[in-house]
Amino acid sequence: METYRYPQFDAVVYAAKFKEVKNAEALRSRIVKAASLDGAGAEGEAERDALNFAFVEAKLITSSLHLETAIYQALLSESQGSLRTKTIHSEIIWALNPTNNISEAIKLFGVSSRTTDLILVHAATSNACDVHQKMRNIVEGSLVPMSTIPDSTSWADVKKHYKLNGESALKEVASNGNRERAVIDNIMVSTVAMKSVAA
Repeated sequence: METYRYPQFDAVVYAAKFKEVKNAEALRSRIVKAASLDGAGAEGEAERDALNFAFVEAKLITSSLHLETAIYQALLSESQGSLRTKTIHSEIIWALNPTNNISEAIKLFGVSSRTTDLILVHAATSNACDVHQKMRNIVEGSLVPMSTIPDSTSWADVKKHYKLNGESALKEVASNGNRERAVIDNIMVSTVAMKSVAA
């Protein structure tokens, strides 16, 4: 699990990547159900607390910097009182999406029945041990270093969803896989960084 500190926001963010996730469909169902338990007393509150994460589909994340840029943008929006979604965690997912449609963002970047590699992000002042244990309690998968993010990336899907197949910068490096991936990552980071400005 990685820890990111942002003194300007008085926030600590925890992120962890899991591979070979076996309970993606069950997680998705729990998230949907927890959202409908709003105002359902102690049971609803406990379930929402257990699932208080951004659940991010790892195959569309190109690097740690790509993810960290979305986290930073979400924290910035929260600090300015300008969240476009209900929570800091859904804002992270919104920031990753190339459009402003939150439903589309959750569909593309959230956990789905097909998810095998998953990143969990928790932004709060919680104790790191508690966060780590909560992650372990809900995800059935192997915890791996965040540095393995590019190993899970579906570069073809990234190009498709961000409409990069006609990008001239990529045509110039098409014969060099590593160079192409570096250019794609730069585009992703820049796109996320500029999204709140453009919105």
